[in-house]
Parts: sequence; C-alpha cells; structure tokens
Amino acid sequence: MNLSFESKLSLHEITIRPDHKHFIVEDVSSGDFYEMPKICIDAINYIENGKSLGEIEAMLKQDYPPDEVDVIGFAEQLIEFGLVKLIDETPVDTPIKQNPTKGFEWISPQIAKIFFNKYTNKLYPSLLFLNIGLLIFNSDYIPHYRDLFLFDSMMISILIYMGISLLLIIIHEFGHILAIRAQHLPAKLDIGNRLFLIVFETDLTASWKLPQKKRNILFFGGIAFEQVILFIAILLLLTGVSNSLFSGIITIIIFDIIIKTIYQCCFYMKTDFYYLIENITGHYNLMENGKQFLSKWIPFLKKNESTVAFDGEMRGIRLYSVFYLLGIVLTFVLFGVYLIPALLFAYSKAITYISSSPTNPYFWDGVFFLGQTVLLLGLLIYVKAKK
Repeated sequence: MNLSFESKLSLHEITIRPDHKHFIVEDVSSGDFYEMPKICIDAINYIENGKSLGEIEAMLKQDYPPDEVDVIGFAEQLIEFGLVKLIDETPVDTPIKQNPTKGFEWISPQIAKIFFNKYTNKLYPSLLFLNIGLLIFNSDYIPHYRDLFLFDSMMISILIYMGISLLLIIIHEFGHILAIRAQHLPAKLDIGNRLFLIVFETDLTASWKLPQKKRNILFFGGIAFEQVILFIAILLLLTGVSNSLFSGIITIIIFDIIIKTIYQCCFYMKTDFYYLIENITGHYNLMENGKQFLSKWIPFLKKNESTVAFDGEMRGIRLYSVFYLLGIVLTFVLFGVYLIPALLFAYSKAITYISSSPTNPYFWDGVFFLGQTVLLLGLLIYVKAKK
C-alpha cells in the first residue's frame, strides 16, 4: 500500500512511557516494546490527532529545524512494526500478534515482596561487594578446579557438581521471577545456551512497563540470590566446618557461584550484568551498536544495518566496545585457569579407568562419564537446532 503526504494513519492501541533519554512505546495487543526519541512521539501524537503525513512533516520541520525529517519513512517503520491499523480508512494486513508474555502469576506479589522490597533491594548489591572483600582477605577460599572432584569416581563427582549447579541455576532464575512478580508483572522461563553452556532464561519483557530505575533489580535478581548463598557459604567455611564432605559441597557451591559471577562480566554476551549496564545507561542496543563499531577493525563481526545509534551514544558505545573485548579475554582466562584443566583431569582419569578390566568398578565409571558427555553434547545440539 503506497503512502503519500495526503495519507492519514490510524494506530493500534499503544502506551507511551518516558524513559531514561527517550520514550518506550508499547504495543498493547502483542506486548512488544520500541524505543523512540521525542520527535517520533510527537509524530505519533499528530497521527492520533488525525493529521496527514504532509501536515506532520511540515510541523516537525518547524519544531525540529536542525533535524532531518522523513515522516513517510517513519510511517513505513510503524507499518513494519505492526502498529498501523488503517491507512486512509483502509485496513492494513498485519501478522497475527502473539499475546503478551504470561507466566508465574500464581506467585503472589506479596510473597515476592518479602524477597524484593526497598530494604532488600539495597542489601543485595552490598552483599556482592562484601563477598568480593571476604574472598580477597580469605584467598584460600577461592576454589581450585580440583575442588570439583569430591570422589575418585568421575561420574559421581560430576553428577554432584551438575546437581548443585542445576539447583543454583533454578535459584538464580527464581530470583528474576520473584523480582518481577514483586512488581505485579508476569515472567516466562525458557531454555537456551551461552557458548556451549545450557542455560535457563527468564523472559523479563514485561519489565518495560516499569520506570527505568525499577528495572535494575529485575536484572540483578538472579545474581542477588546467588550472592546471599555465597555469603552464607563463606561464613560456614569461616566458622570451620569439620565434616569433609559438607565442606567439599560448600566449596563446590562457592566455585560455581564465583565462575558464574565472572561469566556475567563477559559483555560480548547478553548476560545479567550486560542488561543491567544497558538499563542504567539507557543505551538499549549496546551490543548491536558496539559490534557495528568494532566491525570496522574486526572483519568477522557481522554488521547490523537495522540498528542506529541515537545522538550522544557514541561515547558509551566506544567504552562498551572495550569491555566487549575484555570479556573475550576473560573467557579465555576462565578456560585456561578452570575449564581446560578440569576437563583434562576428568578425561585423563576416565580414559585411565576404561583402560582397566571391565571387572574393575572404575571401568564402568569411565564409560558412564564419557556417556554423560555425549548426552550433554546432544542436548546442546538440540538447543541450537531449536533456535
């Protein structure tokens, strides 16, 4: 359908909320959100007042003399977003919109507010820095990769670690879920991957209904719960746990949370810390714009022509690009210090075990351990294929 300066549009129901620097436009029927500058909001207001595209362009050029105004191009974007209902009284064909995310509404906001309120929301960040201080002054509690292996049996050791790690992941995600439920908003839990790791992901799309400052704790909610557990674990070690098995389990908990917290600093992935920084700065396409900036020097980074930086964002994008590269370096450090030595140790043990007689119980331990690897690879391939 062709647009002209005489065209008049009618929009689907939308909600406009002021944000950090610009505005957030919500498509009420689908629950989709779009960031737009004030000039776009003025254009939408003129559209809703029944002005033609030509009239709108003339008024915007008068209101924003230094800016380049292309109202027809903006109208085409609104059509692409599925926000336009009518063009000159003619219905616009739009894709069937999915209903907004709904989930975990059985969790009472009053219960959620026990964990996330004005007092605890200040306590959780303090715990993060307190834990860092405790580990600096008690460096013996910073785990070694061999702490993962509580027993000579690789299978039992890995199963214990996987069980503890899975439990901590669930607790982490419930941190996000309870944080958003405390704001009377729904959440959705899904499964995905980061690099080769299988992860759960909480859909916090509904958080865009909130003011910018209230969104911070939603992104930090998972880390907040982890820091509470880490603080308790460190205190237990400081009190001198006598039981070696219990002490070993606590050490694994500390190991897992430390690794996951460091992993959150790998800003080349959209981690919780990434979303938190993005929300605090108000630069909502940091990764896309950062990769666009870095692609000038790193040819294998794909350019994303669909994203454009707003005025005044380049300084933040350049700074993010530095942390993007540091995150890659940090990943290699994690691989070199923890992951690769742990894998070499585990597989060397497993290969030694399967080299022994089948009558040796450790032979089957090695077989099952290698079988776990195949299972995890299969799950990772499934998640990749699903995407």
